[in-house]
Amino acid sequence: MTKNMGSIDRVLRIIVGVVLIALVFVGPQTPWGWLGLIPLLTAFVGFCPAYWPFKFSTTGKKDA
Repeated sequence: MTKNMGSIDRVLRIIVGVVLIALVFVGPQTPWGWLGLIPLLTAFVGFCPAYWPFKFSTTGKKDA
């Protein structure tokens, strides 16, 4: 599994994930906020399964 996410993509996913998880504890306190674990997990792993079928990458590297 090669990394297909660049640093900006990863940082944005961490921010979105933290905000969504925060919704579980503050704000509307909805369980939908647990979906924030998905962008957090993909950010920490560096691989997005949704990018893979389309051969999309935000790393800035060209595949040879």
